[in-house]
Amino acid sequence: MPKTAILASALAAMTALGAPAMAETAHANAETVLATVNGQKITLGHLAALRLSLPAEYRSLPDDVLFNGMLEQLIQQTALAQLAEKNVSVRDQAMLEVDRRAYLAGRILDRTAERAVTDEDLRAEYEARYSSAEPEREYNASHILVETREQAEKIKSDLDGGADFADLARRLSIGPSGPNGGDLGWFSLGVMVKPFGDAIAAMKPDQVSDPVKTEYGWHVIKLNDTRLTSAPAIEDVREDIENDLRARAVETRVEEVLNESDIQRMADGIDPAVVRDESIFKE
Repeated sequence: MPKTAILASALAAMTALGAPAMAETAHANAETVLATVNGQKITLGHLAALRLSLPAEYRSLPDDVLFNGMLEQLIQQTALAQLAEKNVSVRDQAMLEVDRRAYLAGRILDRTAERAVTDEDLRAEYEARYSSAEPEREYNASHILVETREQAEKIKSDLDGGADFADLARRLSIGPSGPNGGDLGWFSLGVMVKPFGDAIAAMKPDQVSDPVKTEYGWHVIKLNDTRLTSAPAIEDVREDIENDLRARAVETRVEEVLNESDIQRMADGIDPAVVRDESIFKE
């Protein structure tokens, strides 16, 4: 049964029976014993660890409700686990060891990521990325996308005759920007397919292109404006830089640990399909 299901059951039981009196907590710490089950201790540290693993909806419960519910859950789990430990299968042992290794490995990488970002590191990375970056030109354009060249040529002729671009886009464009009058907003040329980007690069503001063919169909493009972008403020890119620094630190840490470890691979000759065969757990 999932831990949240057991907790829900425990909370219901505590509500029905009433919460037990709380012990003196002035000197409580992680080793403080809250209960025993057949002599096996349940400590305050166990409760605190369990709370960290719970969904936010449970962590936001009143302290007394959550405390007593978690304690009841751990009492139930401990009693059930003691029963299971009398006959731990090969599969059980493998699952427990995999879970243990995954948790410990995750803690190492979490700590590595937590320590990866300092103000100095953040500033240095920002300077490396943006201090010498050349301003980039961005473009604001609209387009009308149709299926055939003939349709595109007719649209271009209507525009040359004074038709409203946005109105034609709303009525005729098959592209997702059609309902917005064909407006594509601001973009750099690199995000556009090459024929479209090449056409934009050769245009001047307020100019309307001849039909342009891409893999999506035929476009009639209007260049609305261009601008040069400056480096973003550090606060605008802080989150991206921090994420990159953490990812880099984690990757480096993994490489270091692997390089320092004596690893011997002995999987040659094993059919990869055997991992699907649960009969390997049979004793």
